Amino acid sequence: MAKARSQFICQNCGSVYSRWSGKCDGCGEWNTLVEENVDTGVAAAPGRRAAKGRAIELLPLAGEIAEAPRVPTGLGELDRVTGGGFVPGSAILVGGDPGIGKSTLLTQAAAELARAGRKVVYVSGEESPAQIRLRAQRLKAAEAGISLAAETNVENILATLADAADTALVIIDSIQTLWTDTVESAPGTVTQVRSCAQALIRHAKKTGTAVVLVGHVTKEGQIAGPRVVEHMVDAVLYFEGERGHHFRILRAVKNRFGPADEIGVFEMTGAGLSQVANPSQLFLGERSSSAPGAAVFAGMEGTRTVLVEIQALVAPSALGTPRRAVVGWDNARLSMVLAVLEARCGVRLGAHDVYLNVAGGYRITDPAADLAAAAALVSSLSGQALPADAVYFGELSLSGAVRPVIQPDQRLKEAAKLGFASAIMPPPREGAASVKDFECNPVSELADLVARIAVGGLDNEEQ
Repeated sequence: MAKARSQFICQNCGSVYSRWSGKCDGCGEWNTLVEENVDTGVAAAPGRRAAKGRAIELLPLAGEIAEAPRVPTGLGELDRVTGGGFVPGSAILVGGDPGIGKSTLLTQAAAELARAGRKVVYVSGEESPAQIRLRAQRLKAAEAGISLAAETNVENILATLADAADTALVIIDSIQTLWTDTVESAPGTVTQVRSCAQALIRHAKKTGTAVVLVGHVTKEGQIAGPRVVEHMVDAVLYFEGERGHHFRILRAVKNRFGPADEIGVFEMTGAGLSQVANPSQLFLGERSSSAPGAAVFAGMEGTRTVLVEIQALVAPSALGTPRRAVVGWDNARLSMVLAVLEARCGVRLGAHDVYLNVAGGYRITDPAADLAAAAALVSSLSGQALPADAVYFGELSLSGAVRPVIQPDQRLKEAAKLGFASAIMPPPREGAASVKDFECNPVSELADLVARIAVGGLDNEEQ
């Protein structure tokens, strides 16, 4: 009798090894390799009897296309991120830290769809029906008509969905808790997550039902996170936010039916998540206009302009190696801005601790934040407060030049709408539209901006 073969699979990235080792070479994580049966795991050997394939039809690339139908959820911020609503037959992965509000968001969306006459099935593998009903009562969604089930076996779930005809949306909370009889590994492993996700996605494509998979993200990486199935689904949404702040960001990182860089902003309240139509007012609501080291950045998230305050603190350091701490921005980006300030502008920061914070817990991914961060740093070092009615945006090059950024007109319009009167920005391109009663101050070199701040503010000319 042939001996059963086994392999070791990393539960963080899915890399396959023939023997166990303490560290995964693929992702660099420690103690994430788990032994699984090679006949049922990832990259299993083919069966002894080869199956005969059938010829498929080859179609030309040119041809008629139809707009993907949409099922609006009733939540404007969620529809913005998904591109107009759920697409029938699509699979959507919603990831985020435990307790961030994923189940709350999906319960509210399911309730809105059910009130609109759509059939919604909510399957939970973590909570009992009584717990889900308690949350639904708090969200005023108990009477919406959502079908509820508590099950972790995929075969039982698919059999139940086969009897529930005309289902518009199926929510699986969460994918890490499911298991299938076809795999001999424990629930939550890479093999189980992939097999369960494949079965549910196959059901979505076959029946035209939109399937939402919820996945947890852990910092330790011991349990297979939703990144294992990101390439299998049609859209990947991440629910972000800090526990100490009351707002949440829903960010699209992949979307086959819409833009992949949109965000939706929600505010966590006692009655659930409320939509924030104008997030800039939320992020700028408590800013201090007279303190040095604060600059308002006009950033872009997809098609939405978001204004946030970047705060900097530069203080003399008593340590041999000064501290460099950043919250809400890329640490490597801060190091680059500090190097440009020191090498190209003569700003000596080697003996100072540098702290940079994006107010409100928001995380910036737009490279146009370089100029705002540099202005905040110079303002803190010199003790000169920046104008309260000015916004900043622009990307820095290693030579110290300020490079143009995308959609400057839209940034200026949003800033003018919120009461700002001027902008420090890269030189505009030819034919760029201007905003009425709004002053644009082009800056081509970072050294010019540093000199103007150091001599007493941006209203003064260089001397």
